[in-house]
Amino acid sequence: MPGSQDFAADPRNETALVWLNGDLVPRSEARVSLFDAGFGMGDGVWEGLRLHRGRLLFLDTHLDRLFAGARAIRLDPVLSRAELVAALEAVVAANGMSDGAHLRLMVTRGVKATINQDPRNALGRPTIAITAEHKRPTGAQRGLALATVSVRCTPAEMFDMRLNSHSRLNLITALLEAIDLGADEALMLDPHGCVSSCNGTNFFFVSGGEVKTSAGAYCFNGVTRDHVIELCRRNGLPLRLGDFPPEAARAADEAFVTGTLGGITPVRSLDGTAFSACPGPVTVHLTALYEALKDEDAAR
Repeated sequence: MPGSQDFAADPRNETALVWLNGDLVPRSEARVSLFDAGFGMGDGVWEGLRLHRGRLLFLDTHLDRLFAGARAIRLDPVLSRAELVAALEAVVAANGMSDGAHLRLMVTRGVKATINQDPRNALGRPTIAITAEHKRPTGAQRGLALATVSVRCTPAEMFDMRLNSHSRLNLITALLEAIDLGADEALMLDPHGCVSSCNGTNFFFVSGGEVKTSAGAYCFNGVTRDHVIELCRRNGLPLRLGDFPPEAARAADEAFVTGTLGGITPVRSLDGTAFSACPGPVTVHLTALYEALKDEDAAR
């Protein structure tokens, strides 16, 4: 079964180069130390970026989020914003990519004197890696089947879902539960039992032509989510951000999820109940608006 992050296999990825701490190395030779904080503790932040028509889409917004996350965990990337942009452009050029690629920029606290939680044991230089792969998402072909799971999204004082952290185990356990239920991805509720987020994407549903999504306190700080919200407002589409029970989502006319790789991916069912249309008319309209926004950004 497909997920929103599924993609078509591309043999070019086997020989792709990876940017690692200033060097371009073959994918098969890209390695970090066992004592790296990212490996041992999941201590780091990351961004996923989409290459579209020769441009890394919404790059400033993604870098804003990366640096905000690094500040939140007191991690100094060392490289400046301009240096990170140069590194991203270098790996794109080295791989001869111009469209349909997905990049992952990762910054960890780097090698530590010993593997434990204490950030003061870091030896002083972060590990920075950038992968670039040819990826065409395939999740939209059938639409996704979602299942509501028991794993909850958490508030900032417990584990901030809005921080793009390397620590993803809570999201993986949510996905595993969904897979056991026969679904493609998990729909997670907030601590109050309201619809919040999927395990790797943000969730929207449509009832009576009105687009609805979480108020945002417990879900991912999604770049694509923010664009969809803005597209609704800019184009006069009825929109409500709020706290919705899962029953409201199950009774919706249509639903979709958003993320950097898949953009807008339609949902065909929730908890075994099929939506009346997949993709529905509002999803189709928003997808067209989002594709136009991508082209607009790429043309700048």
